[in-house]
Amino acid sequence: MSVRAAALAEARRWIGTPYRHQASVCGAGADCLGLVRGVWRALNGAEPEPPPPYPARWDAGGDDLLMQAAERWLTPVAEAQPGDVILFRLKPGLSARHCGILSSPDALIHAYWGRAVCETALTQWWRRRIAGQFQFPSQVK
Repeated sequence: MSVRAAALAEARRWIGTPYRHQASVCGAGADCLGLVRGVWRALNGAEPEPPPPYPARWDAGGDDLLMQAAERWLTPVAEAQPGDVILFRLKPGLSARHCGILSSPDALIHAYWGRAVCETALTQWWRRRIAGQFQFPSQVK
């Protein structure tokens, strides 16, 4: 099974997991980063670094820590395919503050406040906010 197929299969297992800020436990609670962290663990074992505390608000400012971590541990791709991670800037000029896993050319698995991990349409609203696209590594180096 390819890395992308394995990532997508694992992300689908998380669908229905309740939203919990900074959590990453399949079936118990996760936020958008928690979902990506959980998929990482399923593919590669232990996480390469602990995430720093981060605000629940999508429009918070600050350093672009999510993008920096993605650039350290994931492989950038020109065009995401199902199983890849997509990062979003929800307002121009702000840091990337949301992420999910592409499930088809037009759908995304992600978690956000008030929703469990779910699969939703990758609408133009989301597409306009894409900040980065990454593939999980086949193994940790």
